[in-house]
Amino acid sequence: MADEPIPELGNRTPLQAAAIPAMDSIVRDGCSGTLLTLPKGFPTSSDVANMSVLGCDLKRELCGRGVLEAAGRGVALAPDDVAFRVNLTTTEGDILRDFSGGHVDPEPAARLIDLLNDAFATPTVRFYSGVSYRNILVLSGPEYSPEVATDKPDDNHGNPVADHLPRAHSAAAEPTAALLRRLIAEAPALLAQSDVVAELTAAGHPPVNGIWPWSGGRAGSIRTLQAKYGISSAVISAVDVISGLGICLGMTPIHVEGATGYIDTNYEGKADAAIEAIKTHDLVYVHVEAVDEVSHAQDLPLKISAIEAFDRRVVARVLAAVGPDVTTVVLPDHPVALRTGKHTRTPVPVAVNRPGVAPDHVMTYDEEACLDGTLSHMRGAELMDLLFG
Repeated sequence: MADEPIPELGNRTPLQAAAIPAMDSIVRDGCSGTLLTLPKGFPTSSDVANMSVLGCDLKRELCGRGVLEAAGRGVALAPDDVAFRVNLTTTEGDILRDFSGGHVDPEPAARLIDLLNDAFATPTVRFYSGVSYRNILVLSGPEYSPEVATDKPDDNHGNPVADHLPRAHSAAAEPTAALLRRLIAEAPALLAQSDVVAELTAAGHPPVNGIWPWSGGRAGSIRTLQAKYGISSAVISAVDVISGLGICLGMTPIHVEGATGYIDTNYEGKADAAIEAIKTHDLVYVHVEAVDEVSHAQDLPLKISAIEAFDRRVVARVLAAVGPDVTTVVLPDHPVALRTGKHTRTPVPVAVNRPGVAPDHVMTYDEEACLDGTLSHMRGAELMDLLFG
C-alpha cells in the first residue's frame, strides 16, 4: 500500500487519497510508527519484507524465495536441493514486457509448466506449478549451487532480458548459472509454438513466452514463532511465498477458497477465516496481494480501489467481529512506488491498537502521519517484540 506523493492526487499518496475508515480507526484508537522491512544489503523482495515483519533474523535465516514457495506448495526439498522461483513472462523480442505473463490463469500456467518439464526435466531438474505466473524450479544434487545472482523480474519491465541473466558468484556455481541461462534462452521457442499460447493469444491474452528464474536457495534453519515467542499462529495468503514462510515459521496455513492473489480475490473469505482462527491462535497473519500487483502495473485508480476494498472488505469486517479485546495491527509489507512500479526501501507505516494501551495523537493512517507516532521508527524484530516479546 505504501507509496510516494503523486502529483495527480495533489501530492498525496494513494493511501492518503483512499477512503479507509477502518484503518484510520486502528491508528486513532492505538499507536503508530514505521517499520523498516527492506534493509540495505538484502533484496527488495517480498520474502525479505515479510520475514522482517514476522521478526526473522535476515542474516541467519534468509533462504531464498524459491525455498519458501516450495514449502508453500508442499514440495519437499532434500538438503542438496536448490529451489528457484520461476516467473512465466511476456517478452517482445528480448525485451521483458510483463513479469506476470499478463496474470496468466492457473490452468494454462500449469499446462505451460508441463511443457517445460516435457522438454527440460531430468532426474535432477524439475519444474513445479504454483499460482498463476508464480512457479518453482528445483535442481537436485551437490553439483548445483544457490550462489547465483539473479535479478527481480518486476524491477525490469522494458529492459533486455540479456542484460539481466543469472551470474555465478563463484566458479563452483557457474554450472548452475549456465543451466539457468540455457533454460531462459530455450524456453521462448518452446512456449511460443505451444497450443496453450495460441489459445491465450486467440482470446486476446498477452503471449506467455518466457521464463525468469530467480531468488534461489537451499532449505535452511528458520526458527518457529513458537520457539521464539511461545505463541501459536496462523497464516492466510493466496501466494506461496507467504504461505511457505508461514509453514517454515510453524504457522498453520489456512486455505481460503477463491483467494487469487489479485484484485478478484475473496476478501470476505480471508476476513472470515481470520475471525475464526483468532479464536484458537495467538497471532493470525492475513496477507493480501492485490495492492502489490496493481502497484507494479502502475495503475493509480486500481491501487486506490484495491486499498479501499482491503479496508472495507477485510479490515472493517474483522474489526466488527473481534471487538476491542483483540490487538489489531495494520501495515504494508513493503512500499511499491507507482512512479516506477518497483519496491522501495522506505520504512512502512504501522498502526497498532492494543487493549489497555493509551492512544497517541495520530488520527489518520498514512505514510506521513505515522512518522509522528509514539512507536517511532522500528526495525528488525522490534514490531514482533512489541507484540509478544
